Amino acid sequence: MNPYALPATTHSYLARAAESLSEAMGAGEVTVRYACAHVAALRAAAALLAARAQPATARGRRQKNAWVLLAEVAPELEEWALFFAGGAAKRAAAEAGSTRAVSEREADDLVRDADRFLAVVERTLGLVPHAPAADRTLAVRAG
Repeated sequence: MNPYALPATTHSYLARAAESLSEAMGAGEVTVRYACAHVAALRAAAALLAARAQPATARGRRQKNAWVLLAEVAPELEEWALFFAGGAAKRAAAEAGSTRAVSEREADDLVRDADRFLAVVERTLGLVPHAPAADRTLAVRAG
């Protein structure tokens, strides 16, 4: 895919995904960290959908969520789509304020997974992927 031919909405979603990921990394509350990481992944998926999806032409077509659409539009990312779709209920519970919705470990793991997913989407779109958070953390510690 030619990165110069990407729609502006794709770049906007990528920027918003990075913002959500940054917010997740800085969040002190576990539920906020989890929810922001999940939203970051959702925005990364939206960026790819904005670049690849074709508008539906058939009337009466059932609406599909972003993860179902992602698996259809980018079958190579189906495992990611299934993974993040599986976390949607936990995100909803976390956003609703349930302190037992997710553990600290789950939140930290999701932040790392959302970070990796954003890089995969960037690469899929023909862009240079950002440095994953683990790499940035190591660089800061080494420096």
